[in-house]
Amino acid sequence: MFAGLGKANSVLAKQNGETELIIAQNMPQLIEVISEDSIDLTSLWASEDGTYVEVTKNLKWSSLNKTVASVNNDGVVSLSGKNGRTFIVVTDGKSFDRIGIHVKDGEANLIKQEGAKYDLISKAIASMSVKEKIGQMLMPDFRTWNGKNVTEMNDEIRELVKKYHLGGVILFRENVVTTEQTTRLVDAYKMANEDYGLLISIDQEGGIVTRLQSGTDFPGNMALGATRSTELAESVGHAIGSELHSLGINMNLAPVLDVNNNPDNPVIGVRSFGGDPQLVADLGTSYTKGLQSAGMAATAKHFPGHGDTAVDSHLGLPSVPHDKERLLEVELYPFQQAMDQGIDAIMTAHVTFPKIDPTTVISKKDGTEIALPATLSHEVLTNLMRKEMGFEGVISTDALNMKAIADHFGAVDAVIRAVNAGTDIILMPVGLEEVANGLYKAVEKGEITEERINESVERLLTLKAKRGIYKQVSETPIDEKITHAEEVVGNKVHKDLENEVARKSITLVKNDGILPVNKSEKKSIVVVGNTYSENLHQALSTHHSSVELIKTGQPLTQEQMQKVRNADLVVLGTYTFNVSGRLPSSSQMQMVNQVISAVPEKTIAVGIRNPYDIMAFPEISAYITQYSFRDASFRAAAETIFGMNNPSGKLPITIFKDANSVLYPFGHGLSY
Repeated sequence: MFAGLGKANSVLAKQNGETELIIAQNMPQLIEVISEDSIDLTSLWASEDGTYVEVTKNLKWSSLNKTVASVNNDGVVSLSGKNGRTFIVVTDGKSFDRIGIHVKDGEANLIKQEGAKYDLISKAIASMSVKEKIGQMLMPDFRTWNGKNVTEMNDEIRELVKKYHLGGVILFRENVVTTEQTTRLVDAYKMANEDYGLLISIDQEGGIVTRLQSGTDFPGNMALGATRSTELAESVGHAIGSELHSLGINMNLAPVLDVNNNPDNPVIGVRSFGGDPQLVADLGTSYTKGLQSAGMAATAKHFPGHGDTAVDSHLGLPSVPHDKERLLEVELYPFQQAMDQGIDAIMTAHVTFPKIDPTTVISKKDGTEIALPATLSHEVLTNLMRKEMGFEGVISTDALNMKAIADHFGAVDAVIRAVNAGTDIILMPVGLEEVANGLYKAVEKGEITEERINESVERLLTLKAKRGIYKQVSETPIDEKITHAEEVVGNKVHKDLENEVARKSITLVKNDGILPVNKSEKKSIVVVGNTYSENLHQALSTHHSSVELIKTGQPLTQEQMQKVRNADLVVLGTYTFNVSGRLPSSSQMQMVNQVISAVPEKTIAVGIRNPYDIMAFPEISAYITQYSFRDASFRAAAETIFGMNNPSGKLPITIFKDANSVLYPFGHGLSY
């Protein structure tokens, strides 16, 4: 019956007194804080060989002092609010375990049971082979297979999960199309895993980096920065976490804690909460609290800070030239706050920091001497992050297939360097078989010590235990999972929150009396723009019967200019993501300034993505910025134009006139 079972599953074959029932919260690695008036306890069947699985059925829970706390059949403990002590006991009829709870002056603490039997993680590591340990550290993507998007499990991927003992996988937009399909795919990944539970991660930041195709499309971090609301940030984090958790996804590679203090940044931009370290820290930790309270493992990125770069690390190798004193005050500050408040994981940046680590290496791309990226730097990951900043959680690389790494280092060389630098998760290695075999050999030859591997595995198993990620004796039926996910993903409460954030984020940067528009006084409106101009046109058309779209990124023809002159209102939709898009030579900006010159008194502009767009056309009569190309932001912009939403957003960044002067300062924002 049990032939072919994986290692952790083999515990199921030992139900004749060889397993012991243990409350997971008794594990010494778990630091449990009872922050609310309840705590969800987990039961495990543990074997002497170090394997353990979660058990949920045929258990009996009880409290020895119900005046202090009661417990239901699922192990959820509810505190009464009264002082005192109780023990919560669970039994499966063969063995039992207990854990204490002490309440004094409104503060509740767990009283763990002691003994070697509770150190399941150390036992597990001692029992694992090197291949199993390295597997825990691998987190590949299976975005496509044989040229097709992977939306359901296939036999080949299932076999790879087992063969390499994968500890995690990362999903992308190609993988997550509908709620039902995503739930089935995630479930299949979990069933394929035979070891200690699977980390299933995704980049669901909100805004421009949104993977779920059926989820709530929140406006993103910079929009939250414009609201200045830690409450909204926490609510958004909780909503995103709830949607992911309902699908079975358990790790979000968010929030971005980069401080976007460089308007030329092509890869961070509106993914950041803003240009002020304190704002980023406040909103980032609130967002994290929301995520983690929904049961999600949160990941701050991109350490030590990707905000002050003008190169995209997907395409090249950026450098941040600042010394440590400046980095501690700006780039590192939000990360330190997140660490201090217990964030689960940190993702590294493929960025060089020569003032922290001056090490140089020879690029395999062209033989030139280059600085060592943070992802591969022992000085950055171990000395700075671990020793100086005190981070004890999981470290993940950024994707190792990005050109900043892939161009300059061999696939195996990069991974060996990353592991020796201190990383725990090897994210998206280039060639799973080659990298796995390369790591096995590196340990055999002593290039990587097994002790170094053990440290990572302990952190990873601790994270899984902390977030309740275990191989389970009996999974919830898939139909029940789908029903639950469909109730959570994209629900009305989340959609209402999406609209609230969008409305409160809209920032009125300039207004020479043209806004708000009385739509009854305007017979005709023309929208001019290129990228996402249809969305702006649609949003305005909801409120006005005569809105025409001129879709172009080039200077207008005479015929198009005549339509502009004949219109009662002209709305320019601008879209940029890097400095070249704002240059006078940009065809989009030539078009924008052409329209402004012709009809300045009736032209307004909407910065669809980057708030910095007005740097290219400061003469505009009115300018609002929405920070996001999600539908809710277009709706909110249209409502603002027609006076149905009084703009309250404040700039979370500084808009510069030139290198030495400010056009609009951080915190600027007009209202009606």
